[in-house]
Amino acid sequence: MKYNKSIMLKLINEHRELHDELKRLKAEMGLEKNFAVKAMYHSFVAEDGQYMKEYQELDRSR
Repeated sequence: MKYNKSIMLKLINEHRELHDELKRLKAEMGLEKNFAVKAMYHSFVAEDGQYMKEYQELDRSR
């Protein structure tokens, strides 16, 4: 499974907790949005992450 920014942004917009985590990462770590989104992909989606199935569903529906 590959990282896709647009799919990841859809997933973040659909889940309030991911949206809040994105804001936290940007504020606390000083990350730019693109880097924070990619970090969240590796943390929450890749390698059987908590949101992997939902990410795959969004990927299939494209």
